[in-house]
Amino acid sequence: MIGRILGVDYGEKRVGLALSDPLGITAQNLEVIENRGDDALVRDLADRVKRHDARRVVLGLPRNMDGSAGPKARYVEALAQKLEAALGIPIIRIDERLTTRQAERVLIDADVSRAKRKKVVDKMAAALILQSYLDRGSMG
Repeated sequence: MIGRILGVDYGEKRVGLALSDPLGITAQNLEVIENRGDDALVRDLADRVKRHDARRVVLGLPRNMDGSAGPKARYVEALAQKLEAALGIPIIRIDERLTTRQAERVLIDADVSRAKRKKVVDKMAAALILQSYLDRGSMG
């Protein structure tokens, strides 16, 4: 058994979370947590990893459209290093370009109201990031 994988869509205000099934086939929306700073975020993510017995974390890395790493990508990379040190499990970085826009488009197409979209878009983006990783079959 592969074990569950926690997907994370980092945002300066909100952080979307998703969770895989135990076999690592599908990603489901989990929740949105408030970003209260790095230390609190590391504690919150450590809590979710423990609670769901996650074996790894897939963290969306916000690259520029040309693929380069801008200031936000460098910040998230530093956060990934903090998470690795604190959690002791692999933190897989995955390109997350356009996932929030993709999630937003799916919700608009489903005729979800703007107020409801705001509440779920981050965890849906996390699920898209995680599902992208799962679909690659990159379990190493």
